[in-house]
Order: sequence, then structure tokens, then C-alpha cells
Amino acid sequence: MNTAIGRFEGKWLAAIVLNLALVFATGSAIAEDAAEIDVAATEALEHLYTTTPAAKTLSKDAKGILIFPQVGKMGFIFAGEFGVGALRKDGSTAGYYNIAELSAGYQAGVEKFSYALFFMTDSALESLDSTDGFELGAGPSLTVVDAGFSGSFNTTTARSDVYAFTFGQEGLMGGISLKGSKISRFHPPE
Repeated sequence: MNTAIGRFEGKWLAAIVLNLALVFATGSAIAEDAAEIDVAATEALEHLYTTTPAAKTLSKDAKGILIFPQVGKMGFIFAGEFGVGALRKDGSTAGYYNIAELSAGYQAGVEKFSYALFFMTDSALESLDSTDGFELGAGPSLTVVDAGFSGSFNTTTARSDVYAFTFGQEGLMGGISLKGSKISRFHPPE
């Protein structure tokens, strides 16, 4: 009986390790150097502005915009996601960040998408680097902007510290959750 349980646990452990290896291998292939990250971030942000006028409106008052042009997520029961991005202040890159998340639940599939986080206050932007990794949903107030909200959005209704846009989804995985995603600063090769 213990042997069967051990084989079962071993298979789950192997599945978890395989999922994580695939996610992080995919993440490392997203962008290799700072110039590639900058180009991809610019293209992603332009796409967001073209498809979502609320994002363009927010950009005028944002203290900083963190763009993850491609985040990969995959899993079966246990899932992981990873991506790299650039923080823009006043139109220039002010730093590079990665985003990672591990989760468990009823989930399966592979997906790619883009994130853009609009930091509306100086304190929210400062919190990005003030801790050992910024955790979405555990710090400044966060509002995930969906199609319904963006249609009625204006600067008068903007009250959150951070606004998150998810866009460019491709793949076969269910809903996207920003809570629990950890963002950390890193230094890519030049």
C-alpha cells in the first residue's frame, strides 16, 4: 500500500517539476537582453493603446507604467507563469522586472498574454522596489480593468493606486488571476 502511495506522490511531484521547468524555460526565451525587452514593451504598449482607449487616458497621469509584453502560463493542476518587462517613467525605461506565479487548483492548459500595470501614485511606484518583490494584490490598491470597466472609464473615476490591463491572450487556459503574482527587479544583459 505504501508503495502505491509513493508512486502516486512521485508522479505528482514529477508533474509539478515538469510544469515549472517548462514555464521557466519559456520565460527565459521571452527576451534575452535589455534592447529586446524594450522593443517588445514598446510594441505591447502601442497595441494596448490602440485597442483600449482607457489605457491611453490613464497613461497621461501615471507615475510609471510596467509592461510585460509576454507572460507564459502553463500547468495541469499546478501551474506557473513567468515573464519579463520594462518600467517606463516619462517615456523612458527606468528598470527591468520579472513576474512569476505558482498556483494550484483546477486548471490545465497553456497560455500567453501581456500585462500592463499603471502606477498612479508615487507611493505605489515606490512600493515596487521597497520590498523583496512586489506582490500583486498585497500592497497598494489594485483594479483590474476589463472591457466593461474600460468603456466607462475616465480620469474622474480613477481612484486606485494601480490599474492592471491584461491583453493579447492566446492559448487554452482558463481565467487569469493577478493576485499572488510576484514582481521582482532584475538586470538583463545589455
